[in-house]
Amino acid sequence: MAASRENFGFNALIGPLVKLWKIGFPGANVPADADIQARMKLIDPSAVTLAPGERTVMLNQAGMELDLGGIAKGYIADQIKTLWQAYGVTAGIIDLGGNLLTVGESPRRADGQWVIGVQDPAKRRNVDLGVTVVPACSAVTSGIYERFLIKNGKQYHHLLDPRTGYPLQTALAGVTVFTSTSLQGEVEAKRLFFHGSVPAGWLDDPAHLGAVFAYQDGHHETCGVTLT
Repeated sequence: MAASRENFGFNALIGPLVKLWKIGFPGANVPADADIQARMKLIDPSAVTLAPGERTVMLNQAGMELDLGGIAKGYIADQIKTLWQAYGVTAGIIDLGGNLLTVGESPRRADGQWVIGVQDPAKRRNVDLGVTVVPACSAVTSGIYERFLIKNGKQYHHLLDPRTGYPLQTALAGVTVFTSTSLQGEVEAKRLFFHGSVPAGWLDDPAHLGAVFAYQDGHHETCGVTLT
């Protein structure tokens, strides 16, 4: 909830808007602005009361709901890693589609690092912009190139901006971030996608290894990592 309250783009209360647009699901449509504005009243993260001691979450307005789709894969990947470690698994890859978590040292390289490809948004799945070599980490991508709606010749992607109620207006096609944990990756991929660049001091955090920005015009930029 703390990340939602930073108001950078990620919002765990986005569910009512997602269900209104339905992009990526049957019945996808472009809603009326009045309906969008009505749903905007239901996604305020400050209207949530947390009681950590009791492990409860109170949504203080009728119609509000939690939507954990933006972080679920990251949480699950990290939990799988914990389970592996409990059973003595020393190395491996957890791949949840758009969310990759490498564990331990790669058995395929003498230096133990992992080779990870970054998807080219303009090409079919598994065709890369390039590959990077990194230590064990998570690689998470947020992008607009797989889930979208075309209406009257205009494309609407599924990354809704909770500050406007509409798909984010951006020159980006996708952002891939490399972080220590997968849950961090989910949040930081959205932070960088909505920010449009790497915020000042972002790489100062040792949990942030780097990022790749892929643009709709076909070019890409990197920060902290190198693509070959």
